Amino acid sequence: MTYKISRALLLAVLLAPLVPASAGGPAPVVVCYPGGPVNERDAGQAMDAMLRVVERVGQWPQKSFSSVFTAKAADCGKLMAEKKPAFAITSLGLYLDMRGPYDLVPVVQPRIDGRTSERYRVVVQKGRFHGMDELKGRSLGGTVLDEPAFIGRIVFAGKFDPEKDFALQPSRQAIRALRSLDKGELDAVMLNEQQFAGLSALQLANPVEAVFTSAEIPLMGVVANGKLATAQDRARFGKALETMCGDADGKKLCDLFGIQSFVAVDPAIFDPMAKLWLAGN
Repeated sequence: MTYKISRALLLAVLLAPLVPASAGGPAPVVVCYPGGPVNERDAGQAMDAMLRVVERVGQWPQKSFSSVFTAKAADCGKLMAEKKPAFAITSLGLYLDMRGPYDLVPVVQPRIDGRTSERYRVVVQKGRFHGMDELKGRSLGGTVLDEPAFIGRIVFAGKFDPEKDFALQPSRQAIRALRSLDKGELDAVMLNEQQFAGLSALQLANPVEAVFTSAEIPLMGVVANGKLATAQDRARFGKALETMCGDADGKKLCDLFGIQSFVAVDPAIFDPMAKLWLAGN
């Protein structure tokens, strides 16, 4: 199975700062992409190329901004404090964790396969387990496990504690985890929407089935620091991104990453997620 490069990496480069660059150079954009298969070198090259497209589409001067990438959730808070970016891309879990201290406001969401939300699923070899209770104490793999608090509070809605209830086996690649499941080396694998949709392309010796499906969870996109980016800044920035996939060059990039468009988002759609998050404290 060949997965498209994560939407997070594309979102990471679609962040044209509207606040002036500092005297020391371009305005920084912090990109937090925990648990993914993207290394910093590859991310840097891809972001540099795509930032130039964003500058043209958004009518900003060339080299007016740069990005700082990390695949480590623990480093994201440090970078946010150090760089003080007006705009950033984070996972939903990191957004929920940091939205208070940094006054984070969602700006746009990606639309993928007609959806701006997704479900997470736990898959097992068909017939081997019949529910999550039977998986307690068993091994659980996947690329989304680097943020156990998010999995426990949001995906499982507080019903399971990933670190206590399962033997977590994080992976950088979904295909590797699924092959381990097929060989019986893992008991279960957690998949996001895109990964689950790609199962049909993977020739597994043993069929799999989902024993858990989460509620709908909104896709996280671009966020702004409400203390650094004004409402006017956020509106202008969001409008620029909404036209990105309609641009000749921008559309090629959006197609590459499987994103149909970027759409304006009502921050209120994340309120139920925030309640779940706070309930887990």
